[in-house]
Amino acid sequence: MEFAMIVPVLVGLLLSILEVGYQGYVTAVVQGALSKASRQVTVGNRTATDVVTTIKSEVESIVPAKYVTVATRRYYNFSNVGKPEKITSDTDPKGTYNLGDCFEDANNNGAYDSNPGDTGVGSADDIVYYTVNVVYPNLTPVGALLSWGPTRTVSASTVIRNQPFTSRAEPTTICTKAP
Repeated sequence: MEFAMIVPVLVGLLLSILEVGYQGYVTAVVQGALSKASRQVTVGNRTATDVVTTIKSEVESIVPAKYVTVATRRYYNFSNVGKPEKITSDTDPKGTYNLGDCFEDANNNGAYDSNPGDTGVGSADDIVYYTVNVVYPNLTPVGALLSWGPTRTVSASTVIRNQPFTSRAEPTTICTKAP
């Protein structure tokens, strides 16, 4: 009688440990694959496609590649990562970009961008922000019993400066005219 009462709790505990342990393993593999791919790109002669291929092939041994998404964004310097382009001369209303303001065009596209990063791995001395997301189904049914949802999510990201193997264009300052 006591055994019958303890077995479901023990099995549930073991399955939840398996699920959490597997997620830790997936996290370690994803971070390792991201580090490997970003190191390869930083020394040159690699593309964004190479990054995706490397990461997916490393992770594919434990999670099917269809569950893996990879994104890369290139920035001019570390201070641009995730921030809008720098306003160098601000008119009313202050603190927001409007006609009459001057800004540093970090990606040299001729327009003010709230996120100046470009897709891809950039060129020499560029800062590249890599993000990997893996959303895979639970291994065991214990997730449904514990209200975890049907999938597990692992995310990893890193920011790396490419090696200075060639020159790159300096950002320009652009001023717009008020109407």
